Amino acid sequence: MDGVARKSNKIKLKYRRILLKLSGEVLRNRETGDSIDASRLAFMAERVKKIHALGVQVGIVLGGGNIFRGLSGAKNGVNRVVGDSMGMLATIINGLAMMNALEQIGVPTRVMTSIDMPKLAEPFIQRKAIRHLEKGRVCIFAGGTGNPYFSTDSAAALRASEIGADALLKATKVDGIYTADPMKDPKAKRYGSLKYETALAKRLKVMDAAAFALCMENNIPIVVFDFFDGNALARVVKGEAVGTLVSEKG
Repeated sequence: MDGVARKSNKIKLKYRRILLKLSGEVLRNRETGDSIDASRLAFMAERVKKIHALGVQVGIVLGGGNIFRGLSGAKNGVNRVVGDSMGMLATIINGLAMMNALEQIGVPTRVMTSIDMPKLAEPFIQRKAIRHLEKGRVCIFAGGTGNPYFSTDSAAALRASEIGADALLKATKVDGIYTADPMKDPKAKRYGSLKYETALAKRLKVMDAAAFALCMENNIPIVVFDFFDGNALARVVKGEAVGTLVSEKG
């Protein structure tokens, strides 16, 4: 097994193979104007290294909103298909940055893309991705689904289904799913758990409907948590009650 030494799995893990969905926005430093902030990238890489060392097989899907967001481009006169293609390329830039950050701290990593660019990354092949995970390599799935009109949330749900992930972990700026935006409504209450159907019926915006529906169809639990809590990710994979759990049972 290449890269960092991994612990013999004496630690009890609830989720042994996960798909971690990260927003591209968390890489942006609004104060400096940097689209990819080195300190934020390093922070995320350290969190991933921590669970990788526990023996968790980690797949990652990064958004590209810190560089370009297809929907925003469409509002500014960019053709939607072209805008979404630009957004997919932005996720590949973020994926390469994350790979570099992880490898600098000794975590073996592969970037696999839905858009062929062999000089930069491997094409996504489901069986090869699973083999990488089994060998202890972190896999970054970039380029979205490779198709316009699909968000990176949908890409995360798709890849989670393809690799047989035990859970899709959605890292956000808040500690779960709320009845309203907690940044705007001080009376907003956090859900401890939800059924897929409830999340869809309430049109909760933490993920799009297609992503919720795909996870429901394949019975993949979704955990929404605050990634800036340094211990949250490790607690989630151990099965502790962190953030909001969306599942069949609720």
